[in-house]
Amino acid sequence: MLSHFITILSKVSMATLMIMESLAWVSFAVLIYMTIWFIVGLVTKRNDVADIAWGLGFVMLSLVVLFGYGINGFDRGFLVTLLVFIWGGRLSYHIFKRNIKKPEDARYAVWRTEWGRWFVLRSYLQVYLLQGVLMILIASPVIFINTFRGGGFTLFDVLGLAVWLIGFYFESRGDSQLKTFISNPENKGKILNTGLWRYTRHPNYFGEVTQWWGIWIIGLSVAYTFSSSLPFALLSIIGPLTITFLILKVSGIPMLEKNMAKNHLFDEYRRTTSVFFPLPPKK
Repeated sequence: MLSHFITILSKVSMATLMIMESLAWVSFAVLIYMTIWFIVGLVTKRNDVADIAWGLGFVMLSLVVLFGYGINGFDRGFLVTLLVFIWGGRLSYHIFKRNIKKPEDARYAVWRTEWGRWFVLRSYLQVYLLQGVLMILIASPVIFINTFRGGGFTLFDVLGLAVWLIGFYFESRGDSQLKTFISNPENKGKILNTGLWRYTRHPNYFGEVTQWWGIWIIGLSVAYTFSSSLPFALLSIIGPLTITFLILKVSGIPMLEKNMAKNHLFDEYRRTTSVFFPLPPKK
């Protein structure tokens, strides 16, 4: 019994060291990455480049841990990194295309005025480094999966991938429908309430959150294969919880709907359409 307990404790200690090592690599890489984007923001006088850096940052982070432990064929770490690459690459490209012909995003422009002589320091701390910290928290399931990888694929992988695909469809299709709607001059002053936007006021946000829950579910396969990693699998739920909280309560839906409320058509849209989860429209 004692020897069995010592064996378990040894495995947990080894798992802890591996996670700490991965976090050290990731933290250093994110610090360098966000500092580079901070310099880009100063040179271009556009802090909204941080939005472009967001998606690509997750790709960078995933690759750091993946290559840190070596690629061993198409394993679970490779799969998750591929999913992050698809999500992050598409998101950054979408934001780049959206912003390239526009002035700096209004949020950042306001801060440029409000922060005055502290603008440079507060930009570095509150825009770039804070975003880097949130990036690490949200990506905790990816860090966990890419550190341990696990054995063969399980039903958790299948379920997680299915959830991720649903989320990716909602986010990418929602963005596409919104882009088409806005590009039509006849829709000026109107609110998009067709397609996926008929069932949720924020299909793209619903999709983004759903994808991170899908990745966390994939991580349960690692815990299923290696029981010593179970505590870290459970702790990595902070990733999807963080992005869910940010979208629902902080920088996602609340800020966007505050702006949407200026449109006189929004009250009716809000009354009939679910705010987040896709549901049939109310009569």
